[in-house]
Amino acid sequence: MRLWSIHPKYLDSKGLVALWRETLLAKKVLDGNTHGYKNHPQLDRFKTMIPPSDYINVYLSHVYAESVQRGYNFDNSKFETRSISQRMTVTEGQFQYEWKHLMGKLEKRDPAMFLKFRKLTQIDSHPIFKIIPGEIAAWEKIAPA
Repeated sequence: MRLWSIHPKYLDSKGLVALWRETLLAKKVLDGNTHGYKNHPQLDRFKTMIPPSDYINVYLSHVYAESVQRGYNFDNSKFETRSISQRMTVTEGQFQYEWKHLMGKLEKRDPAMFLKFRKLTQIDSHPIFKIIPGEIAAWEKIAPA
């Protein structure tokens, strides 16, 4: 499960569909509607927000908005329109790690997107996140180089 901190506009089609599915699973976990993945480290940052279900719904709404931009047919009945009182945070180290991780995926899966994004100097976060100073998150499973 990967709930990206980067904006969904950078994901290739496989990545966006996977994010949609994984976030729907995360929503089920946070809503108490499944027994699997209850302790997945990617969910920890949502669990600290009150209420977590509002934050995962807002996260999903942005993934859905990106799908609409691309002409996909994601089902908007899968989440509820909610508002949140504050943005979540992601550390600069975590954000940069995720960007490098995504670029590695794009280089293999979608070379055209890789070439389009590889020289970007300003990368947008998922709208629910605010970037703050710090290292890679303790919950991140760092892939071998």
